[in-house]
Amino acid sequence: MSDFGAPALYAILIWWFTTGVILFLDGLPRTSFRWSMAAATIVLLEAAHALHLSAADASVRGAYIAFCAAILVWGWLEMSFLMGFITGPRKQACEERCSGWRHFAHATQAIIYNEIATLLGAVAVFGATYHAPNRVALWTYLILWAMRLSAKLNLFLGVPNLGEKFLPAHLQYLKGFFRKRPMNFLFPFSVTGATLVTALLVQKFLGASDAFQSTSFALESSLLALAALEHWFMVLPLPSERLWNWAFKAGRVARGSDTLDRQLAAKAPYHP
Repeated sequence: MSDFGAPALYAILIWWFTTGVILFLDGLPRTSFRWSMAAATIVLLEAAHALHLSAADASVRGAYIAFCAAILVWGWLEMSFLMGFITGPRKQACEERCSGWRHFAHATQAIIYNEIATLLGAVAVFGATYHAPNRVALWTYLILWAMRLSAKLNLFLGVPNLGEKFLPAHLQYLKGFFRKRPMNFLFPFSVTGATLVTALLVQKFLGASDAFQSTSFALESSLLALAALEHWFMVLPLPSERLWNWAFKAGRVARGSDTLDRQLAAKAPYHP
C-alpha cells in the first residue's frame, strides 16, 4: 500500500486546491467574471491538449497528467455554471405550491444548458481517450459527472445540509429547488454505491500488474472516496466550508477592496 500514498495525496490536493480557486474567483466582483472565464478557457485548451497527448502515454507520468487534465476540464464547466455563463433558461425559483414532476422540470430548466455542456465534454473526452492505452482522463471525468449528478439529485430530494455558502449571490434562486430534510431515499444508494466502487478500485490497485495501473487505480479510488465524502457532508453536522476558508476570506477581501476603490473613486474630484 506504500504506492497508494503519493497518488492519493495528489488527488486530495488537486481536489482541494482547484475547488478553492473556483470559490475564490466566484467570490470576486461580477465584473471580473469575463476575465476569469477567459483565463479559464486558455487553461481548458491547454488541458485538452494535455489530455490528447497523455492518452497515448501509459506511464505513471501519463496517469498524473491525464488525471489533472480531466480535473481542469471539469473545473471549467463548474466555473461556467457558478459564474452564471452556462446555466439554464429558468432564472427564478418556483412558487411555493409547485411540486412533483412540474417542480423537477423547473429545476431541470434552471441547469439544463450546463448539463448539455457536461455531456458534450464527456463525448469529447471519450473520443480522445477511448481507444487509447491511457483512459485515466475518461474515468476521472465519468466519476466527477456521476457523483455531481448524484449530489444534485440529493439536494433536490432533500438533505440536512444544503451548502448555501457555496452558492453565489447571483444563483440564490437555485435554493428554491433544494429541500431540507433529514434524509431521502436516494442518499443511501449514492454513498453505498460510491463506497463499493471505491473498494473495487482499491482491490484493482492491489492486483495491479504495473506502476501505471496501480497509479491509475489509486487516483480514481481516491477521487471517488472524496466524492463520497462530499455526499456525507450533506448529512453530517460538519462545517465543510472550513476546508476552503482561505478561498472565501480572500474573495471577501478582494471584493471589499473593489467596493472601497469604487467608493473612493466616486468621492474623488473629477479631472478631465
